[in-house]
Amino acid sequence: MMRDLPCERIECDEVWSFIQKKQRNLKPTDDAGQVGDAWTFVGIDADTKLIPAYRVGKRDAYNTHAFVADLASRMRNRVQISTDGLGFYIAAVESAFGVEVDYARVVKSYEADPIGPGRYSPPKVASVEKAALIGNPDLRTASTSFIERQNLTMRMGIRRMTRLTNAFSKKLRNHRAATALHFAHYNLVRRHQATRVTPAMAAGVTNEMWSMEQLLDAALEAA
Repeated sequence: MMRDLPCERIECDEVWSFIQKKQRNLKPTDDAGQVGDAWTFVGIDADTKLIPAYRVGKRDAYNTHAFVADLASRMRNRVQISTDGLGFYIAAVESAFGVEVDYARVVKSYEADPIGPGRYSPPKVASVEKAALIGNPDLRTASTSFIERQNLTMRMGIRRMTRLTNAFSKKLRNHRAATALHFAHYNLVRRHQATRVTPAMAAGVTNEMWSMEQLLDAALEAA
């Protein structure tokens, strides 16, 4: 359904999680492709709040290129893209979009983590640096604020991504399935507080708010 989309401003980021065990605890006998760190690359339309593309995998060049190529294939027109400082994005955006894109990098610097009882509080942003890398992006609107808020929505909506619990995924296949269900529900079923409609309705993908029954029927039909 996420094809020929009229998006104009896309923000991208990656969210960390892990499968079975954290990366530092891997053994030589473990299948590193199935366990350890699992990053979810996510793109969000800053205007409609639609999630047109995502990808679960390692935070490497291969998955960055695959994610950006998937994102590019779903766009109807020239878009402005904002990402964080992950270096893989530069070549990935250039490869997928060529010169038909306006790409800006937004790098935020944070204060040092507090020591003591408040150490779990989110760090405060100390500075923000923006740079135009491809095309002619509007640096005034270049931002990663919406995608960073979406990261919180993911952690609240996907139990497997809740920090400091034993709810983490034990299998990569199940983690990907839970992530897919979350984004399908987010795009098609959940009314967004800002737009007052679902992101899919705001983007013109559908003209109605789906029910969970419709979503599950569609998922079973696709399977």
